[in-house]
Amino acid sequence: MRSIVGSLIALLCLSASAVAQDMDDMAAPPPDQKSEDAKFVAYDQKVIAFTHAEIVDGTGAAPKYDQTLIVRDGRIAGLGPHVRVPKDATIIDARGKTLLPGFVMVHEHLFYPMGRANYGSMHYTFPRLYLAGGTTTARTGGSMSPYGDINLKMMIDKGEAIGPDLDVTGAYLNGPGFPVPKVHVLTGPDDATKTVNYWANEGATSFKAYIDITRAELKAAIDAAHARGTKITGHLCSVTYREAAELGIDNLEHGFAVMTDFNKDKKPDECLTGSQQALASLDENSAEVKSLIDLLIAKHVALTSTLTVFETFTPGRPKAPEQALAMLIPQLRKQYEDVWSKSASNERMKPYVTIFPKLMKLEKMFVDAGGTLLAGTDPTGYGGVIPGFSGKREVELLVEAGFPFPQALKIATLNGARFLGRDKDIGSLEQGKRADIALVDGDPAKSVSAIESMPLVFKKGVGYDSAKIFDVLKGQVGLY
Repeated sequence: MRSIVGSLIALLCLSASAVAQDMDDMAAPPPDQKSEDAKFVAYDQKVIAFTHAEIVDGTGAAPKYDQTLIVRDGRIAGLGPHVRVPKDATIIDARGKTLLPGFVMVHEHLFYPMGRANYGSMHYTFPRLYLAGGTTTARTGGSMSPYGDINLKMMIDKGEAIGPDLDVTGAYLNGPGFPVPKVHVLTGPDDATKTVNYWANEGATSFKAYIDITRAELKAAIDAAHARGTKITGHLCSVTYREAAELGIDNLEHGFAVMTDFNKDKKPDECLTGSQQALASLDENSAEVKSLIDLLIAKHVALTSTLTVFETFTPGRPKAPEQALAMLIPQLRKQYEDVWSKSASNERMKPYVTIFPKLMKLEKMFVDAGGTLLAGTDPTGYGGVIPGFSGKREVELLVEAGFPFPQALKIATLNGARFLGRDKDIGSLEQGKRADIALVDGDPAKSVSAIESMPLVFKKGVGYDSAKIFDVLKGQVGLY
């Protein structure tokens, strides 16, 4: 088994417990489930006025206080300190509260690790949890069930289910060696082209290269994706970051955590062990690191921060919160807790005590040099990264990495919207944009932990009661 950095699958195998059967083929919820979602709606009025609110708008600007924000027909119709409140508005007194744009997360999944290299599709629980946690737009960072994801996207678009707008990534683009039966094995560049075109025809809007792809296959996939007007990202190992940037990739996943550029024994087109050791010993201030950062920026390659999943690998880091773990079926909760409790003595995890803060520093260096950093949460590994809670945690970790809260929020909102080509419509709180709004109790600009209290999330001007969603979905993740 290769290192965790080369493949997050390794940590799944650490669990000794046999967990629930894979749910990938479970049928979609019946149509009458739409009426059940209606009970989660707290506000659905034509005109809503938030008064006396603090605004952190997602552009990176400093917070603004005592603001009025008007929502009309699902759009932001007015925003400022002296905006007139329409007579027909439903008023929400936002004293002591902060309004944020809905998160735009670009490394999410609609599956969860079930143990024994199985991933169960969570097409009912996950979209609702993502929404309750403030994520109003999400790109799936890889799919084990592309048809399920595409069909779910269409259901959400039609109003038949609630959840974030989805940018659906097609089937993983990977070569031989990955021990997950659901992942197609590419047979060469022609197959890479064919696979991209097939899933683009079926409705995929993004693509993802994976750890065992060859340079020739990656080049073919990049060219095919770009010919279809779509973007391609990668969680790479066999191909280095420098090679991928030169080939024209748009995005690289997991910040600098999975790069193999500094592995001493790296061979072309091979994913070998050694990533952890290379990262742990890497001098992040070296000329070689600066050269790689400069190249990524020059080639306009965005990086996606997924500090949430790497936090789970790091001994001494906090356990997933009780409220999040309560969403899991007992078997999945045990799977996570068994591994987490033994993390301090786990030889595979020990290097992350050094690696994790280094990843934070490298992401900050990349942004400070002019790079585009995006945000995602990646609910994989051995568990514990749970939608509804992980998006907020990712923002907290970006602040811990040294980003001021407004900048951390921009990474998790406007940067993602721009990357997806949707920044004219979403990603920030600005007049004319869609009313995707998270309401937070307190001031996260002063104490980022305030973001944990997010009682209301608005998408297209409809306000959802987060607590009601969490309450209904307790103990459901792992079932559907």
